[in-house]
Amino acid sequence: MKRAILKERRKKNTIVFTNGCFDLLHVGHLKIFEKCKTLGDILVLGLNSDRSIRRLKGPSRPVVDEKDRAALLAGFEAIDYISLFNEDTPEKLIKIVRPDVLVKGGDWKSSSIVGRDVAKKVVRIPLVKGRSTTHLIERILKVGKRK
Repeated sequence: MKRAILKERRKKNTIVFTNGCFDLLHVGHLKIFEKCKTLGDILVLGLNSDRSIRRLKGPSRPVVDEKDRAALLAGFEAIDYISLFNEDTPEKLIKIVRPDVLVKGGDWKSSSIVGRDVAKKVVRIPLVKGRSTTHLIERILKVGKRK
């Protein structure tokens, strides 16, 4: 990852970074990636590993394993690089990437965004109303109970 980012910097490309679990993909994720791409030339996505997600969200998560999540995300046109991280936050990865623009969802308070001191600019993108992995899981469980 470090070499790839150095190569992009030599080309004078603006590097955008975002991160997350992206367990069950939905249109909200797509919209965030598309917006991220408008903010620079290269989008680097930090992806929480399975171990990281279990610590953050509990033993029943993730629903989709890290290899499958990474493969699905690699299919998004807006995403140029994906890097898994095992920690609870992407702080180490952000320090390696040193993004020009750091993007998080609008549900994050600026003061709690990890890496805000490393990036040149922090952008919070409004979430797509009614679209979340938690909401999807709740709907799936409801449908399952009806049968």
